[in-house]
Amino acid sequence: MHAKDILIDGFGRIQEEVHAALDGLGPDELHHRPVPDANSLAWLVWHLTRVQDDHVAAAFDLDQVWHSQGWDKRLGLDLPHDDTGYGHSPAKVAKVRVDSADLLTGYHDAVHEQTLGALRGLAAKDLERVVDERWDPPVTLGVRLVSVLSDDLQHVGQAAYLRGLVQSAAA
Repeated sequence: MHAKDILIDGFGRIQEEVHAALDGLGPDELHHRPVPDANSLAWLVWHLTRVQDDHVAAAFDLDQVWHSQGWDKRLGLDLPHDDTGYGHSPAKVAKVRVDSADLLTGYHDAVHEQTLGALRGLAAKDLERVVDERWDPPVTLGVRLVSVLSDDLQHVGQAAYLRGLVQSAAA
């Protein structure tokens, strides 16, 4: 198995878990916050998708799906145009409101497809390319992709946990 195949598998698992976390949920469940400072399911999935979109696009010199495919307009969030959710206050988390889980899964699926397209063309040596020199040591493409996978897995795990809380409260 090649490194790109492992990455493709990892991002595929994130996509599966995003769908599982959101399947069948309505707006009240998507926006439920167990305590006022907590993140909602909608925010968690939007944020993990925005980070993947932002970081993969930058690493491969692509346009972000958020902008190029109009997801920023479809979701219509009252947030800055390039916002990814980093450092969001509880008030900003509350601004991530959508009418349907389908919008979130649609955006995630579009980002996933762009990610897979970028990964399919990778050669092993490409993973050594420096994509961010602001760090010491500079960040390579391989490190950046594993970082995105890690961040996405943490947030989708939180979304799955929150889904369980929401469903338990409704039972």
